[in-house]
Amino acid sequence: MTDASFQDALGRTAAALAAMGAGDPRPYQDCWARDDRVTLFGAFGTIERGHDDVMATLDWVASRFSDGALAPEYDTVHVDDDTAYTVGFERGVVRIDRGDPGEITIRVTHVYRRLDGAWRIVHRHGDHPPALATRPRLGG
Repeated sequence: MTDASFQDALGRTAAALAAMGAGDPRPYQDCWARDDRVTLFGAFGTIERGHDDVMATLDWVASRFSDGALAPEYDTVHVDDDTAYTVGFERGVVRIDRGDPGEITIRVTHVYRRLDGAWRIVHRHGDHPPALATRPRLGG
């Protein structure tokens, strides 16, 4: 990946996720497109469409987090002219609902679009990874 502006977007997203883990949604909200076509399939089970509903849900999610930070780890990053996506995990230690600090792992896909020269998130799908069974391999 050589698109410097997308690298900047990833840096903003990483800083914003750290803020979310501390309970501040604003930097992450600023990463999103202001568009009624944005979508969120959240790790707490929410499904939202439209800028206002996505922003309200991000406020709610951040209100559940405190005293922590989330950091992205990318398995796949793909960038085209005006569309990009990342696939990976967000990991950190946070308090959820004022509980004890604990490790959290969220499996995440973000879809970005370049809008008016800036990369913005247009979709997020996050979930908590299940315990995985190992797929049997032939011949071994």
